[in-house]
Amino acid sequence: MSVPSPEDQDTERGDGTETGTGTAAAAGTDVEDRWRRAVADLDNVRKRAARDLARERAAERARVAGAFLPVLDTIDMALAHADADPGAIVAGVRAVREQALTVLSELGYPRQDDVGVPFDPLRHEVVAVVSPEEAGLPAGAVAAVQRPGYGEPERQLRPATVTVTGGSGR
Repeated sequence: MSVPSPEDQDTERGDGTETGTGTAAAAGTDVEDRWRRAVADLDNVRKRAARDLARERAAERARVAGAFLPVLDTIDMALAHADADPGAIVAGVRAVREQALTVLSELGYPRQDDVGVPFDPLRHEVVAVVSPEEAGLPAGAVAAVQRPGYGEPERQLRPATVTVTGGSGR
């Protein structure tokens, strides 16, 4: 006659139902199994997100590069006519500039070069201060743009570099 081990004694009653220790062991195994599945699912989500991000970055680079193709076409046309008429170069450069500005604006980065507007530290970077009398503008206004900015205050490529009028602006 064999004697049941303590584990066997704890896991089953005479009516076939499990007792405390057996139930806890089964529950522990179930929790561990669910935890492993959750970790595997999370790893799959991480891998899928990395693939999606790489695919979206490539698509965005292609979209931006495609937007600049007309700019290159215009440069090619200007260079092709450069020998015939020097004025064509100036016209070509102006056309390229307008196309580049249009591309940047369509990408969400419009040019910011307004003079006389109130100084906004989110849009402007001050490089010099002049008197309001000298500029003919109220205090705290943008007197001149040294280098234009691109984008909106919440999303900029760069702020505009400006000269502002001194004083409190109030």
